[in-house]
Amino acid sequence: MPSPATAHPARSAGSLSDFYARVRSESEALILPLSAEDCQVQSMPDASPAKWHLAHVSWFFEQFVLSSDPGYERFHEQFSYLFNSYYYSVGDMHLRPSRGLLTRPSLEEILAYRAHVDAAMQDLMARRSDDPDFAALVTVGLHHEQQHQELLLMDIKHLLSCNPLKPAYQPGPAPDLSVPPAARFVSHPGGVHEIGADGSTFCFDNETPRHRVWVDPFELADRPVTNSEFRTFVEDGGYRDTELWLSDGWATVQREGWERPIYWEPDLDREFTLHGIQPIDPGAPACHLSYYEADAFARWSGARLPSEAEWEIMSADGPTRVDPDRPPQLQPRAGYGGGVWEWTASGYQPYPGFRPLGGSLGEYNGKFMVSQMVLRGGACVTPDGHARSSYRNFYYPHQRWQFAGLRLARNAD
Repeated sequence: MPSPATAHPARSAGSLSDFYARVRSESEALILPLSAEDCQVQSMPDASPAKWHLAHVSWFFEQFVLSSDPGYERFHEQFSYLFNSYYYSVGDMHLRPSRGLLTRPSLEEILAYRAHVDAAMQDLMARRSDDPDFAALVTVGLHHEQQHQELLLMDIKHLLSCNPLKPAYQPGPAPDLSVPPAARFVSHPGGVHEIGADGSTFCFDNETPRHRVWVDPFELADRPVTNSEFRTFVEDGGYRDTELWLSDGWATVQREGWERPIYWEPDLDREFTLHGIQPIDPGAPACHLSYYEADAFARWSGARLPSEAEWEIMSADGPTRVDPDRPPQLQPRAGYGGGVWEWTASGYQPYPGFRPLGGSLGEYNGKFMVSQMVLRGGACVTPDGHARSSYRNFYYPHQRWQFAGLRLARNAD
């Protein structure tokens, strides 16, 4: 697997500094529509307050980059405890379900913490511009922050949805209510292929090593499943038909009382969005689906979910053309994704020969390789330049607050 030093081509000091400044400013721009109160609250144990996200990504740089600089002085000694997430090798941490109880430090103090870290990072980048290992480590931290930018929007959407006033994160245009043409299944002959990061761009360790896989001939839809298609599933009693569901999925439906996607209104005509309550766009990708819901829909459709190998192979070889009859949110994104992360049928497991990063950063991905499912592509909230065809996102099969949908696959005749 690539080490932090080889996981990304070397950057010049100027480009690394510019990348750092851009990513850090984009994080703070995300909270501009929010009040301090919005940034404080935690809506469920899986989510985190916005101000915790802002602090944690700064802690990451402080812990894994700035700690190597003898001249660096920590902003606050207790922040190492408050804003560690799951890195047990570097110390204890505040319990995740209780992050919303941290009324102190204030949002203002957290922004001051970010400024303190930024000043020290810019100074250190200027002094270590010729160190490729250092540049690669900073790059990991910036991609980590981009992950949290997406998480922040996921968590804010869930939080605002819990408010009976259904407030918007920010105003937005009315959706385009056009209906796209029927999905087309594109055939692939299968065979032996290579998947995984090829070393040409940044990657996380879980995308390595690149390796060969065999796939039988298959077909993959040329776009994700849409809201109109998923609404037909709901209206056809999909949430009441036990034969469509995995056992754990049916138990979850019964326990949680699921009747439709998480943000859809009971009338099946409106949904909660980051722009507030909007009409459901029939041509937009069905979103905020759990793995169980995606799998049940695929069964109902007489199809299945693709494996992650099938998805990645078709991402490289399959249709990527712009279709003038298709809504913008369903257009291919540089050959992968269509506005939502797409569930695959693959469990999140290590690739053959996988070796995690050395030291504490080895906790980043490897220890989560159990009981979760892989998603591929990228979503409308994924930062530009962050997604790639080898990216392996992962969530537990019952979770559905993430921007996740599905694309259908079939065995070839």
